[in-house]
Amino acid sequence: MTTDELLSDAFDRIHKLVHHIVDGLTVDQLDYRPDNDANSIAWLIWHLTRIQDDHVAGVAGFEQAWTSKGWLKRFGLPFDAEDTGYDHGADDVAKVTVASGELLTGYHDAVYQQTTRFLSTLTDSSLDRVVDKSWDPPVTLGVRLISVISDDLQHAGQAAYLRGLVTQE
Repeated sequence: MTTDELLSDAFDRIHKLVHHIVDGLTVDQLDYRPDNDANSIAWLIWHLTRIQDDHVAGVAGFEQAWTSKGWLKRFGLPFDAEDTGYDHGADDVAKVTVASGELLTGYHDAVYQQTTRFLSTLTDSSLDRVVDKSWDPPVTLGVRLISVISDDLQHAGQAAYLRGLVTQE
């Protein structure tokens, strides 16, 4: 298995999980929060997709799908274009509502496509490239991609749990 095949498998699992979580849910179910301090499925899926979009575009050197493909305008959220949901409090989470599940999965599909295109260019030695010198030790491409995978899987797991609560699956 090659580097790009391994990483592509991980991002493919996230992609399939996002679709499983969102598909068939109503807007009310996507917006459901067990209490006022909790995240919703809509926020969790939006956030994990924003993180993937932001971080992969940053290391790949291309513009995020959020801005380049018009998702910022389609979502119409009251945040700056750079906002990924990092450090959002309960009030910000409540502002992330969507018109449909297709909006969430459509954005995720666009980011997934950009991600897999980038991954297909990688070799083993690509993973050692330093992409962020502001940390000690500096962050390599491999570490950054694993960080995105880890973050995405954690948030997808939270969203899957919420799906179970709202559908009684």
